[in-house]
Amino acid sequence: MNYAIIGCGLIGKKRLAGLPAGSTLAVACDMNLSRAEELVKLAQTGRAVSDFKIAVADSQVDAVIVATINSELAKISGAAICAGKHVIVEKPAGISVRELDELIALEKKHGVCMHVGFNHRFHPAFQKAREIFESGVMGELMFIRARYGHGGRIGYDQEWRADPKLSGGGELIDQGIHLIDLAGWFLGEFKKVDGHTETYFWKMPVDDNAFLSLRTVKNQTAWLHVSCTEWKNIFSFEIYGRHTKLHIEGLGGSYGVEKLFHYQMKPEMGIPDTKVYEFPGADESWRKEMIEFERDVQLKRKPDAGLAEARAALQIVEDIYQKNGMKNL
Repeated sequence: MNYAIIGCGLIGKKRLAGLPAGSTLAVACDMNLSRAEELVKLAQTGRAVSDFKIAVADSQVDAVIVATINSELAKISGAAICAGKHVIVEKPAGISVRELDELIALEKKHGVCMHVGFNHRFHPAFQKAREIFESGVMGELMFIRARYGHGGRIGYDQEWRADPKLSGGGELIDQGIHLIDLAGWFLGEFKKVDGHTETYFWKMPVDDNAFLSLRTVKNQTAWLHVSCTEWKNIFSFEIYGRHTKLHIEGLGGSYGVEKLFHYQMKPEMGIPDTKVYEFPGADESWRKEMIEFERDVQLKRKPDAGLAEARAALQIVEDIYQKNGMKNL
């Protein structure tokens, strides 16, 4: 497949590096043309432009990767869909449920494939956890407990993520939407949503911490905390079934070596049988997600992480923000 990558920053570069074998960059687009030119240089293919309308209209382009700031995601994705292109858009895919509803209608009208970039689903620990879950050994799930956080950096409160008009929110819509998506992937639809956001440290009009309690119709609970006042980066995701606990820890890099701990209860209970999986090395989730996207296109199947899943997660974000008096969404 031939791609246009719109947004040539860090994530655009990750997407370029993750293109499946045989796929190429046809157009790199960024408002800062020099960044687009840099991506073309890295790819050694394609051309650089600064107008996304030119990129999505290019007849050489089969699919568009949208990796811009949050406030531009839906607008550019919509233009790509209307041009008949398949789309992979970074989470959260938009800054309001209304924007995603408009994209859902366009996707149906034009018959293209639209995948939302929830790359955490493609980390090896989560792929293994999903395999164990689907095997049935866990029994019915009871609850999930998860924490995800980083400590920001000097000037973090001056970046686009700190501007609600550009980001749609703070830590909840940033890292929080990953935890919401992952929790829903295992537990299903959440019918009861509660939680609150706070700005404890960073001098910005968006949240730097969010605390959530989400419950299904069976009262299975996801208890989630996300933070950008986590002075030592952390990722911890625990899944509790009637017979099993799975604990995913680390995501590689500054989050530590990615590991999956499988604790299997014995009939007599007591100390469980334990198996530990370690996944050192480079983060391959971006490449695996791109391979899955291309399979969805080729097989004309509905993506596992599509607009419906993004809408469900963003609805929770929107509900929490509205309960806490954040009206920009």
